[in-house]
Amino acid sequence: MIDKTYPSAADAVADIPDGASLAVGGFGLSGNPIALIEALLAQGTRDLSIVSNNCGVDDWGLGVLLNAKRIRKMTSSYVGENKEFERQFLSGELELELTPQGTLAEKLRAGGAGIAAFFTQTGVGTQVAEGGLPRKYDGAGGVAVASPPKDVRAFAVTGVERDYVLEEAIVTDFALVHAAKGDTHGNLVFHKAARNFNPLAAMAGRVCIAQVEELVDPGELDPDGIHLPGIYVRRIVEVGTDIEKRIERRTVTVDDSADRDIPEGA
Repeated sequence: MIDKTYPSAADAVADIPDGASLAVGGFGLSGNPIALIEALLAQGTRDLSIVSNNCGVDDWGLGVLLNAKRIRKMTSSYVGENKEFERQFLSGELELELTPQGTLAEKLRAGGAGIAAFFTQTGVGTQVAEGGLPRKYDGAGGVAVASPPKDVRAFAVTGVERDYVLEEAIVTDFALVHAAKGDTHGNLVFHKAARNFNPLAAMAGRVCIAQVEELVDPGELDPDGIHLPGIYVRRIVEVGTDIEKRIERRTVTVDDSADRDIPEGA
C-alpha cells in the first residue's frame, strides 16, 4: 500500500542540500508551509534559490530564511512587505527575478505539465520582454546583473496580429506546500487563498513535500473535491489544525457590539 507520510517536518526536508532550488506555496501569508520552512532553517540549509509569489514578512514565512541569509535568489511577483528583503536586494546580497504574477503562475504550471515554454502578451513593450530589469546590485548603487531580452514574436489571434513574449517554464529540485487536508497517497485539498499558488508550486517541484493540517486514510476524501492529485506529491507530514496562521494586513477592528446589551428581537 502506498504511504507517503513522514514522522516529522525535519525528516521530510532532511535531504534538501545547500544550493537546492525550491518552489514554495503561499499567497501573502496564506497557505505558507511554515513547519517545513522552520525545519529547513533549523537544519542549516543555505544558498537556496526559491520560487514563490512573495517572501513572507520579516519574522514569518520565507522571511525567516531570508533573515538568516539562507536565500541566494528569489523569483517572485511581489516583494513589498519585507524590509530585510529590500535591504539585501539593494546591497547586492540577494538576487531577484521579478516576474508578473500571472506569468509566474503559468511558468510553474507549465513546468509541472512538461511544457518547456509559452508565449504571453504580459510584459510586451516593457523591460520584462526587452531586458534591463535589475536582478542583482553591486552594493554601490550599480547594477551587477540585469535581465536579458526575451524572444518576442507576432501571432494572429482572433484575426488580429499582436506581439507575444516567450516565457520559459520553471522546474525546481523540491517543492514545499501547505494543504488543509490530505490522505496518505498524497491527494491534497487546499483552503481558500491557499489554493492560489500551492498546487502550482507542488506541480513544479521534482520532489514535492506537503504539510497538511489533517491527514486521512485513502478513500476518505471526495474525489471531486481533491485539488491536487497525489501523483505530484512525494512526501506528506501532518502538522495539526492548530498550526499558526498569520494575517498579513488586518483591515478590520474588533467589534465591541458583543459587549453591549441588544434588545430581544432586534
